[in-house]
Amino acid sequence: MIPEIEKADKQTIKAFQEEKLRELISYLQEKSPYYRRLFKSHKIVAEDIQTLDDLVKITPTTKEELQKHNPDFLCVSKTNIVDYVTTSGTLGDPVTVALTDADLERLAYNESISFACAGITKEDVLQLTTTMDRRFIAGLAYFLGARKLGAGIIRVGAGIPELQWDTIVKFKPSYLIVVPSFLLKLVSYAEEHGIDYKNSGIKGAVCIGESLRNQDFSLNILGNKIKEKWDIDLFSTYASTEMSTAFTECSEMQGGHQHPELIIVEVLDNNNQPVPAGTEGELTITTLGVEAMPLLRFKTGDIVVAHNDPCACGRNTVRIGPLVGRKKQMVKYKGTTLYPPAMDNLLNDFTEVESHVIEIYHNDIGTDEIGIKIASNNQSDELQNEIRDHFRSKLRVAPKIEYCSNAEIQKLRSSMLGRKPVTVIDRRG
Repeated sequence: MIPEIEKADKQTIKAFQEEKLRELISYLQEKSPYYRRLFKSHKIVAEDIQTLDDLVKITPTTKEELQKHNPDFLCVSKTNIVDYVTTSGTLGDPVTVALTDADLERLAYNESISFACAGITKEDVLQLTTTMDRRFIAGLAYFLGARKLGAGIIRVGAGIPELQWDTIVKFKPSYLIVVPSFLLKLVSYAEEHGIDYKNSGIKGAVCIGESLRNQDFSLNILGNKIKEKWDIDLFSTYASTEMSTAFTECSEMQGGHQHPELIIVEVLDNNNQPVPAGTEGELTITTLGVEAMPLLRFKTGDIVVAHNDPCACGRNTVRIGPLVGRKKQMVKYKGTTLYPPAMDNLLNDFTEVESHVIEIYHNDIGTDEIGIKIASNNQSDELQNEIRDHFRSKLRVAPKIEYCSNAEIQKLRSSMLGRKPVTVIDRRG
């Protein structure tokens, strides 16, 4: 189930997206208070935006503007809104995104072809280990996508390994939708309780919220730890509430595929200019087919690398590599530029570290400082020194390390809406 446009040649995809872009510009000019104001203040003439290359004429939209002017992005009457979702608020106050019935149908289509991208069919049963409540769009998208694909789905929700295994044994799902580090907790529970998890019937996992791969697409430390214990297929995904679109890996596992019928992708430098393929930049998206709150040149705040070469799976779409980091969480530390995902990955190398939180703050002289709070049964100087030495060898810096109780770490990791665990706390204001 590969949509024809995703197998088309690059020029056909470009022409298709340019037609959709012109439709979007016309729609925003007519319906969006925010974009009408933007066009007027920057003297942008809608008729001048004809091609993807013309996008550089448009001032990008930031998350701060979406927060500050949230109601002005709405293009429909409130009577047409059927669902409200909010972002997780990782980088600030949560943002509300409204959806119409047509937007929910688009969300279902997006997730159904994303599942199909990972090789999931209507013969499969998926176990959802993330929440569907608390205004969380991901859980809703997974449910709607499985329903549209025709696959079965079991809504277990987050946590509780005992309940997860009871469900796996009882209903025999073939795939899990899961935060990848939770897979290690499922393995640990199974080993402690004599569950033959390797013959449980689970073929793979669609993974959310944590990186599994290095920039060359090899498995990172977390990915390798999972595969060493449980040899199932691991599919990385990238998505955000604002875009209502997912980038999901195919069987080749070489990055998350763009769906060109749903989203236009740019990767920009600090001057809002496109970077060459294979170069780090800020992912900037334009949504296609969104009715309630479409976005034009929206800067996600995420630093990624885009790959434009054709994929062996038959798709010719852009692929997004593993998240390098969030632009706002970039740390300049003793002359080295760091992003928290690299630190998370190194900490996964230590089995003694049960959980952790990375804190970024300013020191007395106003420069960036990194502190890592860890929970461990081995609260020794030797472990601290091992971790520092590991950081020095891989990242050329050694952060401050502090032991805390597991309860303290879990309290710090609890996000405002309790939907996804927080591993980074930025106190730089």
